[in-house]
Amino acid sequence: MTPPPVPEATARAWSRHTTTVQARLLDIRAMIFAVAAETDGVGPLTETLKWGEPAWLTAASGSGTTIRLGVPRLAPDHCAVFFNCRTTLVETFRQQVGDSFSFQGNRALIIAPDAPLPEGPLALCLRAALTYHRRAAGRLAT
Repeated sequence: MTPPPVPEATARAWSRHTTTVQARLLDIRAMIFAVAAETDGVGPLTETLKWGEPAWLTAASGSGTTIRLGVPRLAPDHCAVFFNCRTTLVETFRQQVGDSFSFQGNRALIIAPDAPLPEGPLALCLRAALTYHRRAAGRLAT
C-alpha cells in the first residue's frame, strides 16, 4: 500500500528534524497507513497536527486512539511513536514486545533512526492503538 502524499503541515512539522529522523518518521508513517489498510474495521485515517506534531486518528470508525510521531525531548536524535498516556498501551507493549524498543514513560516507543526498524513488533503496536476502542484494553491485536 502506498501512503497518501505527505500534507504540507506534516512536512513543515518534520522539517526541523535531521534528514535521518525525517526518513525514519516517514517509514513509520507509511506503516501506520499500511496497518490501518490491512486491519478490518479501522477505515480511513485522519492525518492532522496535535501539539505541533503529526498525528493519526480513526475519526471515521472510532476504532482506535491517536498515534502521534515526533522526537523525544531528551533524545532529539531519535524518533518517538506517542500514544495516549491514559491508555494501557505502552505498558502492554513493554510486557509483550519490550525487547524491541526503548520507552518513554507510559506514552511512547523510542526508535533509533539509523537502526533496523522492528517492523513486526511495531505493526503489532500500531494495530493495537488503531483498534484500542474495539477490544479489551491491554491485549495486542494480532
